[in-house]
Amino acid sequence: MTERVDREKRTTLRRFAALGASSPLVSLVGDEASANEGNDTRRAIAGYLTTTPGAHFSKVRDDLSLGTGETQHHLRRLVDAGSIESHADGEYRRYFPTGQFSAFERTALGYLRRETPRAVVLALLADPDATGTALAQRAEVSRATVSRTLSELAEAGVLSREEGTEIERPETLITLLVRYADSFDGETARFAARADELIRYDPD
Repeated sequence: MTERVDREKRTTLRRFAALGASSPLVSLVGDEASANEGNDTRRAIAGYLTTTPGAHFSKVRDDLSLGTGETQHHLRRLVDAGSIESHADGEYRRYFPTGQFSAFERTALGYLRRETPRAVVLALLADPDATGTALAQRAEVSRATVSRTLSELAEAGVLSREEGTEIERPETLITLLVRYADSFDGETARFAARADELIRYDPD
């Protein structure tokens, strides 16, 4: 059993290490003269974060089948090397490839990585006039939870409630959802498949 788990871990790390090796981050991953297990793990984390930006510590650890101390060590090395950056997000600390996302995008990705806020954003992008009841049904939560989520998203600047409920910078959110759809869930993938219907081009 242990051998099978270790084999699956090595396979996962190799897959993401390949992404890390093809990433501009690779030159920052480590300065050891030769490849070693630590470097491979850091390449894997760098590769993982190019496909899953905004992942928090536990998600990085669990998705890559790493130990807690191992994850802490390699994330710290990557941050110190300038390969990745970390940002506090409430009780979470989220990780991103360095210099690739604006403050708004980092905040948006942090909320999109949470199931209920993501469901609410998806519903509002698909139907900007959706009522609180409709949002609760789509997100499969209570009206009170939707109300609390809307307040959090408004406070974070992801949406405005000055005149109704309106998503801020919807094109940016759609782009993030489409680009990283595979790192979210099936509902996001279905949304991404028809996202071009939601983008409005305004030359003015």
